[in-house]
Amino acid sequence: MSATVHAGSSQIVAVEQFANASTVLGAAFAGAALNLRYIGIVASLSDVLAGLSLRAKLVAIHITGDENWALTMSERAKSKDIGASFLIGSGLVMICVWTVSTASGALVGTVLPDLERFGLGFAFTAAFIAMARGLWRGRPSILPWTVAFGLAITMVYLGLPKAYTIVASALCGLLASHLVRQIRSASQ
Repeated sequence: MSATVHAGSSQIVAVEQFANASTVLGAAFAGAALNLRYIGIVASLSDVLAGLSLRAKLVAIHITGDENWALTMSERAKSKDIGASFLIGSGLVMICVWTVSTASGALVGTVLPDLERFGLGFAFTAAFIAMARGLWRGRPSILPWTVAFGLAITMVYLGLPKAYTIVASALCGLLASHLVRQIRSASQ
């Protein structure tokens, strides 16, 4: 699964869905909802992937994850020489390390104690917080982030399905972002 799906958060959500006796359709919906962000990620790569064959573009898209996308875009902001080879190279390293790590974790994990007791259950969340920090754009981000975060917290508190929470929070955050842009452009 790690080599073909290459989406850790989707894998975690799928396993949670299966553990809760959900259907394959529920797991697929949850994974798809969680990965809606890749529409924007892939769209932002159009300049990076320009000039590649369709096959090379599809490979690059498959091995693109949050981490190597963020690193590529950060490095590209410093130098336009950073392009597809950087994205693909970092993606290949990432998918190899990911596949070996998850396979090793599946084997070793059966003999380890509950890592939540040591506070290691937060590592996944911490990684996303670190990536989110890199996406912060200052004051214009306050309203969209607050709306998305507030809605997500409310929906989780109400016990609504996580897949719906992700979709609803993302859409409301996007709507708030759109409104902020409209207000800013109208005042200029």
